[in-house]
Amino acid sequence: MNNKSNLEREIQEMPEFVRIALQQRSLMVAYDARPAYQQNDYIGWINRAKLDATKQKRLNQMLDELERGGVYMKMEHSPSRKN
Repeated sequence: MNNKSNLEREIQEMPEFVRIALQQRSLMVAYDARPAYQQNDYIGWINRAKLDATKQKRLNQMLDELERGGVYMKMEHSPSRKN
């Protein structure tokens, strides 16, 4: 996992349901390859949802983006693009 000690935002701990989802879809390596700020932002964004349905929707978006590569929060992210 990337070093998060230099992040300005509060560091977000990964909930178990996110860890399980990453493992089930074999995306932990893709997650770990993302910069620390992206990892932290994804987790914070998922955790801030008030409804479980919204948390699940956000989790699914993160998983889909990691699987697809080349995208972060619906924006182009060239360093993660897959061939």
